[in-house]
Amino acid sequence: MASGLWFLVVGASAALTHIAVFTLAQQYLLPELANAVGFVVAFGVSFGGHRWLSFRDACTTLAQSFARFALTALAGFAANEAVFALLLRVAGWPALLALLAALVAAAGQTFLLSRFWAFRR
Repeated sequence: MASGLWFLVVGASAALTHIAVFTLAQQYLLPELANAVGFVVAFGVSFGGHRWLSFRDACTTLAQSFARFALTALAGFAANEAVFALLLRVAGWPALLALLAALVAAAGQTFLLSRFWAFRR
């Protein structure tokens, strides 16, 4: 149960980081690129928090966890970017609202891949 609670805390911290960086970057970049920059910065928050808080009892090495989580995060970002672009460009949603929906859509996938593969117990 604690793993799920920490996952939410770390995920919320990473999401807030992503949103803050996106908000700053979108002033200078296309929204899709600002989303990517936000992802890159939030990745560090997410990996560190999940490795040492959410899944601290992981039976994988730091290098294994990092490589697996990088793939997990990239899969989550692919889902995020697809949802974001569809909501932004096709549905005409405002960028921040589209980003929030995209972050939520990718969170479940990221938890399952993190729990059962990246930080396998």
